[in-house]
Amino acid sequence: MIIKKASFITSAASGKDKIVSDLPQVAVVGKSNVGKSSFINYLANDSKLARTSKLPGRTRLINYFLFNDDFILTDLPGYGFAKVSRDEKKKWSVLIEDYLNSEQNIKVVCFLIDIRHDPTEDDLIMFNYLFKCGLPFILIATKSDKLPKSKVKNQLRHLAPMFKLGYENIFAVSSTDKKGKEEILDKLEQILSANSYNNEGL
Repeated sequence: MIIKKASFITSAASGKDKIVSDLPQVAVVGKSNVGKSSFINYLANDSKLARTSKLPGRTRLINYFLFNDDFILTDLPGYGFAKVSRDEKKKWSVLIEDYLNSEQNIKVVCFLIDIRHDPTEDDLIMFNYLFKCGLPFILIATKSDKLPKSKVKNQLRHLAPMFKLGYENIFAVSSTDKKGKEEILDKLEQILSANSYNNEGL
């Protein structure tokens, strides 16, 4: 898949604000400092598409982006940010759960983790939640540029059993070193094409 264009559509602060569209949706989830905005900008070939910040916890809404006029990428609020109130955390949690539970057009979830660290409790909660909901996901290990190249594969082997996956099923990515994008886009194309074929056959 080649991304030729991508644009911001709108934001949703609650379930009632979610957009209505027949296009397939690709959701992006991860903890608040995992680099979701940088990942989205890297996929889109547009460094200014999603707002990035050195301060975690800036994504507090569901942000919708249109890719190639073919699918919608949804950026969900980052979880696990400590410097917000309990009420604010609950609000984000409700927004994420409502979307994942009720959006019928989710075809796959891009589940981002930090390659440098073992999964947090919140990461494992999200992992189990995706399994419980039966949502297909791609596990993406961000910030691979922060490790020596010789250690990336070993770190994937270390992380894989924690998510009950083979290490080859975790995609290491770095927007800084420009690594991993093609593999992820190819995987997304496979999933979206398969869903399109199945829908046409109904």
